[in-house]
Parts: sequence; C-alpha cells; structure tokens
Amino acid sequence: MREVFTVEQVRTAERTVLARVPPGALMRRAAFGLAVVARRMLTDRGGRRVALLVGAGDNGGDALWAGAELRRRGVGVVAVLLDPQRAHAEGLAAVRRAGGRGVPAGPEAAAAIARADLVLDGVVGLSGRGPLRPAAAGLVAVADRDGIPVLAVDSPSGVDPDTGTVDGPSVTAAATVTFGALKPVHVLAAHRCGPVHLVDIGLGPELPEPHAVVLGEADVAARWPVPGPTDDKYTQGVVGVAAGSATYPGAAVLASGAAVLATSGMVRYAGTAADLVRARWPEVIATDDIADAGRTQAWSVGPGIGTDDAGRALLAAVLDRDVPVCVDADGVTLLGRYADLRGAVARRPVVITPHDREFARVAGEVGPDRIGAARRAAAALQVTVLLKGNATVVADPDGRTLVHPSTTSWAATAGSGDVLTGIVGALLAAGLEPWWAAGCGAFVHARAAELAADGAPVPSSAIQGAIPAAIRSVRAV
Repeated sequence: MREVFTVEQVRTAERTVLARVPPGALMRRAAFGLAVVARRMLTDRGGRRVALLVGAGDNGGDALWAGAELRRRGVGVVAVLLDPQRAHAEGLAAVRRAGGRGVPAGPEAAAAIARADLVLDGVVGLSGRGPLRPAAAGLVAVADRDGIPVLAVDSPSGVDPDTGTVDGPSVTAAATVTFGALKPVHVLAAHRCGPVHLVDIGLGPELPEPHAVVLGEADVAARWPVPGPTDDKYTQGVVGVAAGSATYPGAAVLASGAAVLATSGMVRYAGTAADLVRARWPEVIATDDIADAGRTQAWSVGPGIGTDDAGRALLAAVLDRDVPVCVDADGVTLLGRYADLRGAVARRPVVITPHDREFARVAGEVGPDRIGAARRAAAALQVTVLLKGNATVVADPDGRTLVHPSTTSWAATAGSGDVLTGIVGALLAAGLEPWWAAGCGAFVHARAAELAADGAPVPSSAIQGAIPAAIRSVRAV
C-alpha cells in the first residue's frame, strides 16, 4: 500500500527535517536522486544533452543541482533561466563550475531545448498553481513538437499538485521524480506524470496520517475471497443482482456475469431480464421478482433499472433487506431524487458507484478536488463512495480514502460500470467491508480492462470475461 500526502503535509514535514540538517543537504539529496533517473533516461535514449527549465525557488534549485551532477558525469547541460534574477544562486553556480552554462528564455533557449535529448522541468513544481506562463509554455511546446521527453521535478508544472487539475498550458511528463512522499497529482493525474520515481529524503518519521492510499496487488490478493476446504456455495457468499429492464437488458447480463466470475459462491438474479441471464449464465438462480429471490448476503442494484416508479420500488425493496448493498447508475439517480431512499442507505453498509454526472445528482458537482468531493459525499450520505473516473476515488464516512489510478481508458465504455457493480456486490457478499470491497473491486476491474484491451478498443463483455485472468494476475504476485 502506497501512501499519498498533500503538499502542506509534505511541506510541514520538510520544515521539521530542515531544522536539523545542514543547509542545502535536503536539496542535494533530492537532486542526486533526480540525476540518477535522468541519467538512466539518457542512457535508454543514447543521449548526452540535457536542458534544464529553471524557475525561481527550490524546484529550480533541484534541477540546477541535478544538472551539475550530470555535467560532472559528462552530460552536456544548458540551464534555461526563466527568471535569471531569481534563479537558485548556489545551484546555478554549481552548474557553471561543472562546465554547464545558463541562458535566459529566448531564441537561444529554444534552440537549446530543440537540441536536447532530455528536458528537466524545474519550472514551479509543488509551489505553483495555475497554468504555465507564456515563456515557459513556449519552451515546453518546443519539446513537445520535437518529441523530446520531459522529466518533471517533483510534479509536472502547470498541473495542480493537490488535485491534478489543469487550467491551461502545462507539462505532460515522460516521467516524474518526486521527493519524500507521493502527492495527489501523482495518482489523480498519473497520465500527466508518467512513471513516478520516489526519492527518500528522510521525511518518513515526520509525515502524518496519509491523505489517501493506493492499493497494491499484495493488498488486493490478501483480501480477495478464496474458498477453503470446508466452504460451499453458501458459505462463500450469495449475492443478489437487481439490474436491467426491457430497455437495458444487457445491464443484467453484465452485472450478473461479473458477480459469477468474481467469486466462487452463488449469484441470484431478480428482474425482467431473467430469461436472458439464464441463457448466458446458467449457474445464476434467476427469477422475475425480487420477492422470490431467496436469501443473500449482499445485493448489487441499479444498472438499467430505470428511474420511474418501478425502478424506485425495486431499489426500495433491495434496501429493505438487512444486508450490504452496492448501488450504481439509475440507483444513484434515484437516491438523489428521494430523501427516504437516502435515509435507507445510511442505515446499513452501502457502496455507491457514481461517475461524475451521477455524483452531481446525489451530492453536488465534483469540482476540481475529487478526493475532497468523495469524502464530503461519504460523510453526508453515510455510505462508501466509489467515484469512478480515470482516477477512481473510494472514500469511507470516516474519511479513509484510496485512489486507484487507471493505466488505461479503455474501460470508459458502455456497460463497464455494470461489470464493476457485479464485482463489488460479490465481494460484499463474501464478507469484505465496503471500503475494501470497493477498493479491491476497482483494482481488479481496471486490471481486467487492461488485460482485455491490450491497447485496443474493447467491449464491456470482454472486460467481464477477463475478470478471472485479472484475479489470477493479482494472486500470482
């Protein structure tokens, strides 16, 4: 499990460490780690020239000290000074002593960028908010135009380090080197950061409780339900699925099938698509009416049920059963409309799985801070919120939060959410608490999408079919 900290949490820890180490020690340690990654990237490309994009302050200082280290190892270094009067003086002097040179932003700087094999983004890092200024944006555009990779120092400039949002020109890094701890940008905007390399600068003992965590394969494998020698189909968890309608029968097939493939227990289906579910998944116990569904340990409800009176009655009937519930799609919209349904979800373990538009119907606009929005909704509704997106956020009412940064966007396809609903419901039935059911479900769902797509468009049925392979890949670690 990887921990994520806000900029302020990291800054506070840095101040404590800085008070007891020699001046410049932390920056030199960070810069050495940065130089190691930069040299590796240069070696991979067969390159020998680096351009440093140097802003004011410590972020530019990190880039300059790393540049001095690289120059001492035979790398050609040009420091592009976006604000020469405010460049880190000691770092710039170190570059010049090592044989590098500094140039102000302008035509000579643009030519240096164009000749480089790697660009270090030391423009603003964690201290910056808002888009790149014109001079920096123009130089970054040169690197983009010529296909020169950018290595971000701590955080891609122009990308908000606490929210991952972008509001104008910014850096899209080939890789990022960060210091002391992961920050929200590294998981909320992973596509902007590239692979993130964490350099230890001794902050660990001073860091507080993390802002969020990122689950790893070992975390998921340790909690994924595995049948023991005395288990049977009932002890492994029986999940009910209430999904689909005459208009959206596929939702029933996708959610039910995902529940079948996610665990080894039993799936019961209740709804108008019973015949289709039986035809595709003969192991599912399917009935037309929830009253005939039998006993379950959890329910998945919402995909394709509609938002009319029939959909409302179905959701109310599921919530009337004293078991954990995963609510998705039309179910989330109904929660937004009816206070009595919102009151019902607050009385039992519930996971809701909205995308941004569904979230807005039940908890207001997401806004730029996805972690904050999910936490706010979880506390207000007293449910576990799984806010779907390229970076999925799972928040519990107690504030515990995880982020799952997806490696692919191929899961953003019709029916993919229905698959996730089936997985989460099955995990709830197997006994996982809602936060872990949502987090592990999101992890395996994303892995299944990655395996199914393999770099090409993929339908949700293929994502569903890849669930066993995804589980095997997680458990193999």
